[in-house]
Amino acid sequence: MRIAIAGASGRMGRMLIEAVLNSTDLTLAVALDRPGSESLGQDAGQSVGVRTGVVITDDVNALSQADCLIDFTRPEGTLAHLEICAAHGVKCVIGTTGFDTEGKQAIRVAAQKTAIVFAPNMSVGVNATIKLLDMAARLLNNGYDVEVFEAHHRNKVDAPSGTALAMGEAVANAWGVPLEDVADWARHGHTGPRETGHIGFSVVRGGDIVGDHTVYFCGTGERIEITHRSSSRATYAQGSLRAARYLARKEFGLFDMQDVLAS
Repeated sequence: MRIAIAGASGRMGRMLIEAVLNSTDLTLAVALDRPGSESLGQDAGQSVGVRTGVVITDDVNALSQADCLIDFTRPEGTLAHLEICAAHGVKCVIGTTGFDTEGKQAIRVAAQKTAIVFAPNMSVGVNATIKLLDMAARLLNNGYDVEVFEAHHRNKVDAPSGTALAMGEAVANAWGVPLEDVADWARHGHTGPRETGHIGFSVVRGGDIVGDHTVYFCGTGERIEITHRSSSRATYAQGSLRAARYLARKEFGLFDMQDVLAS
């Protein structure tokens, strides 16, 4: 497969480029970056000491030269890229978070024209953790308060993280309720007693934390904690390549990492 990478000069973009270059079945075809980026015109493999012949560009029409785009940028950028991909039948792996309702609907519409894997976290371990949370929520559906904690680096712009939201949704779905009906996004001042059946969220932003997530099931006399910690973005990159390979067998449709892992 010919792979396009968006956000080529970013930390995740460089990790994705290195992963593609180290693979035996994928080829780097396009490297995109934002207009005005200092990386424009550079060889995409420069950061990892490899000459690829692929020059970093801000021309989104270059996406037509790829079979699949992997995008971990910002919602507005991803949606612009997605429009080009849908027009040319280019498949998409979307790891971008922070989409609003309209953005998510745009992804669903694009999936009628091309195949998309859209997931808040591409890590195999995180998606295994979400499976465990579904099981725990079904077993601990009475007498336990649920709290979702997440921590990320200082430059992350959305909160709670997409992964934290997915974890909260796993619990809410197991309980048979919409997350928005039971989520407590913040607490400040005199909040009163905790409401039974609600899911609390708390957020830390600082330093270079790659990503920590813990879901607490707090009962009387005991506490169950299900935790995932990322020490490297490499796991996101490898999961993304796995998702791209999964899409090679799909013409159109919207999928997530649970679909990828089940294949």
